[in-house]
Amino acid sequence: MAARTKARKRALDVLFEAEQRGLDVAELLARRVVEPGTEASLPQYSVDLVEGVLAKAERIDELLATHAHGWTVARMPAVDRALLRIGTWEILWNDDVPDAVAIDEAVSLARELSTDESPAFVNGLLGRIVVLKPTLLA
Repeated sequence: MAARTKARKRALDVLFEAEQRGLDVAELLARRVVEPGTEASLPQYSVDLVEGVLAKAERIDELLATHAHGWTVARMPAVDRALLRIGTWEILWNDDVPDAVAIDEAVSLARELSTDESPAFVNGLLGRIVVLKPTLLA
């Protein structure tokens, strides 16, 4: 597994764990960062992803709610919600990652970790974000 793929999975773990346990994401992230060298420590790209999602959380959720026809953000499976947040951040605010890679990585993780319908849902919603990207960043 490539380093960034592992980092995305670890970022997903942090976002998912915080939500499921009712923890503050920033506090959980800080705990993971101060435990370097342990299994709980995070690669720098995981930290970048979680911090990026936190910084743009309101806008990301607004976009997901607007473009996920028939779905509220709260109704989405928790894994999908976290993957969509990571993918949206990578597409809109991380120029180092090609849009197609961000989508492919999110779909792969959805296939591995979520429901049978999740890969198509994640692909479709992130694809819509890519199509609208020029107007979303204007």
